[in-house]
Amino acid sequence: MPDPDAPFSAPNANQSTRPARGRAMPGRAAPGRPGQPPSRTARRRSARRRRRLRRTIVAATVLVGIVVLLAGGGYLYALYRYHQIHKDKVGNLVSEADTKGVNILLIGENCRACLNGKQANAFGTGSEVGGNRSDVTMLLHLDPATHTASVVSIPRDSFVPIPGTDKANRVDDALNTGPSELVKTIEDDYGIPINHFVGLNFDTFQGVVNSLGGIKMYFPDPVKDAYSGLNIPNPGCHLLNGFQALAVVRARHMYYEVNGQWYYDPTGDISRIHRDHEFLKVLAAEVKPRLHNPLTVNSLLGSIAPDLQVDSGFGLNEMISLVLAFRNVDPATVPTATEPVFEVPGDFTYDGVPGYGSVVFPVSPTDYTLLWQRFDIKTPAIAPGTTVSVLNGSGIAGQAAAVGQALTSLGEHVVNVGNATASSDPAETIVYYRPGYEKQAMALLPHLSGNAVMGERNLPSGLDLQVVTGTYLSVTGTPASTSATGSSAASSSASGTGTSSATSGVQGQPVPSVDVTPATEPLPSYDPRACPAGMPVTPVS
Repeated sequence: MPDPDAPFSAPNANQSTRPARGRAMPGRAAPGRPGQPPSRTARRRSARRRRRLRRTIVAATVLVGIVVLLAGGGYLYALYRYHQIHKDKVGNLVSEADTKGVNILLIGENCRACLNGKQANAFGTGSEVGGNRSDVTMLLHLDPATHTASVVSIPRDSFVPIPGTDKANRVDDALNTGPSELVKTIEDDYGIPINHFVGLNFDTFQGVVNSLGGIKMYFPDPVKDAYSGLNIPNPGCHLLNGFQALAVVRARHMYYEVNGQWYYDPTGDISRIHRDHEFLKVLAAEVKPRLHNPLTVNSLLGSIAPDLQVDSGFGLNEMISLVLAFRNVDPATVPTATEPVFEVPGDFTYDGVPGYGSVVFPVSPTDYTLLWQRFDIKTPAIAPGTTVSVLNGSGIAGQAAAVGQALTSLGEHVVNVGNATASSDPAETIVYYRPGYEKQAMALLPHLSGNAVMGERNLPSGLDLQVVTGTYLSVTGTPASTSATGSSAASSSASGTGTSSATSGVQGQPVPSVDVTPATEPLPSYDPRACPAGMPVTPVS
């Protein structure tokens, strides 16, 4: 073996000076061998690798920078638009931690004093049409667990107790006192907790439609409404501008033409609600595919933000989260419904004054079953020991005693019966509950069949619930004494509804089922809807 410490000697003439392939030149280290300098080729390769690495790092840095700038710019733009929204300090809202899903109260207000001069010429000034009412009252329920949405409308003429007063009124009138009062009215009278409030006026609505270049709708028949300004003289697919679209959703006195004959739609506000549901689906279908276009989004947000009202607790981050969570919802599949109501016939009298105007009563228990199911609200059980008073508010002889007996057999602790001053004709049944006893009222209400609603009120000491009976009323359910055996009450109600009653005796008149509005029903043949595919579009002149 060669001596590693022997001095280097030059090769002889017979030896090649070229190093063998794969071996190192004497005095030079093989490429990549630790502790020895690299070859010229290795150095060139290493330099190329370093240059490529630098270019990759620079490109990645620029790309990340662009993404950050775009994301930051997008957020800053959203923040800019968010600051344009008018935010109100709305009271009585409930934390989302206390509800299943997100419940948003959506209203369309008819405030004339809020309009600019041009709009005032079209719809009237504040002095001509005073106050501020919620022409449109919708409850939007968003379920993040299933990524589904649903909408329920409350008719504007629903007659309900107004919180903080001893009076009742149409639900739309609660907005006159402000959004907080309307929120509390919905929560107190319907048992639905509200997380957020969103409102828009005539200007906002028209701006949304115009920012999209109009909305296409198909009209099977000519229609007109002198009150809202609707006038579609020819059937077909029409492009509506903002003013014309507003005339569609506000139409409550609509006529339609069939074979040269004009007919009046007698269902008024209920038909308008159905048209509004259909319009919203058409509008959402128009908006959704355009959200990828920044120019359209800018125009849309620019038309909405300045006149939009939201509660001050509805933050930008939550809005963005909801948009992202529900961006794939198909507007056509969102279920819509209307609170079932009964239109009071004839000339409604309230507080001794006739001619009160159009009024509808909620239909119990159908309306509450629908609302509580849609908002995932469980009906509580009757709480033992809850004290109940029953007062005759209709003037029907013996009604309070019969209702008290029926409620007692259901397990309610009825402490007294008596008379109340009849406030209206016909009278509405109202279940008043003292503060903190809403759940007990919700447990009792489903047993009152007919026209019944609940409301909060300061009651006499020791009293939890007070039932003021109305004209259309019967008590239904299985008596507590027989529920264990599964047997039903032997006697049936005098209401004529065909349901089992907890007791016999005079309770009230039946609600004519033919006059009860269904929660859902197909659009009538004359109502506008989405344009069929491929149908030519003509602007409304």
